[in-house]
Amino acid sequence: MRTVTNYFLVNLAFSDASMAAFNTLVNFIYALHSEWYFGANYCRFQNFFPITAVFASIYSMTAIAVDRYMAIIDPLKPRLSATATKIVIASIWILAFLLAFPQCLYSKTKVMPGRTLCYVQWPEGPKQHFTYHMIVIILVYCFPLLIMGITYTIVGITLWGGEIPGDTSDKYHEQLKAKRKVVKMMIIVVVTFAICWLPYHIYFILTAIYQQLNRWKYIQQIYLASFWLAMSSTMYNPIIYCCLNKRFRAGFKRAFRWCPFIEISSYDELELKTTRFHPTRQSSLYTVTRMESMTVVFDPSDSDAKSSRKKRGTPGDPGLGGCSRRNSKSASTTSSFISSPYASVDEYS
Repeated sequence: MRTVTNYFLVNLAFSDASMAAFNTLVNFIYALHSEWYFGANYCRFQNFFPITAVFASIYSMTAIAVDRYMAIIDPLKPRLSATATKIVIASIWILAFLLAFPQCLYSKTKVMPGRTLCYVQWPEGPKQHFTYHMIVIILVYCFPLLIMGITYTIVGITLWGGEIPGDTSDKYHEQLKAKRKVVKMMIIVVVTFAICWLPYHIYFILTAIYQQLNRWKYIQQIYLASFWLAMSSTMYNPIIYCCLNKRFRAGFKRAFRWCPFIEISSYDELELKTTRFHPTRQSSLYTVTRMESMTVVFDPSDSDAKSSRKKRGTPGDPGLGGCSRRNSKSASTTSSFISSPYASVDEYS
């Protein structure tokens, strides 16, 4: 299953799992009790890492969308190699660290009577915080969703809008059906991400513009509801994969085969074995073959003149210019950022 898409899926799963493990519960406890129990260093990490993880998550999804676009719309162009894919993933994390660094730099803890607070104190006040927050929303929500919306719209029109002339073989239809399933699954993941994170971003924009909302009686409940809806987006991804992708379903069964109620069948093992291939530099909707012929002429004086004859190359012979391609089937997946529900320590007064 070492395809380009699956490299990005592993990165996506890692970022989502990291967010859930290191930030979700901590942020919920802080929002619920309005008191920071975890020290100054973890305060910096709490404000820094969620943006990093969400950036890595959403741009892994964007990279998958672009890869699927190239595979389906322009299949004869070279694809990313495993090394190039790893470089892209590393670049995503570096950019994520740079974007989130101000949150780490300006994180503070303050001991007040009866409690300790963790917050981000921007040097220029709420306006700078609002500007930064809008930049983050654009970079980790609006822009990647725009890219994925465009690519999946074009891919959808190509896959569902009509058949490619000249290729009506059973193998072609099987590949086309598989690609439709993959793209459908990825679109569901993206739409789920967009719906889950939209209320969270709306909450922060409204509370930044209308700061009096922060003192509203039920604002904490609204924050917690939008927070948990956003966090739940990572929960839906494995469910979507398991329901819509046979390879992932078989992989999950193998990973959790120690559970007494999960059985891995011979069909599941076969599904995993038959899909182990590496990324190829050519695509998947078309087969390019070429037949060339050559003529060998022998000297009549040669003792083997009696056996002189024309020889033709066989189709698909690598030595005679035949070439083939492998088909690439793969699939995909989400989160946005989490920060303290309070912009500054003044909001506690």
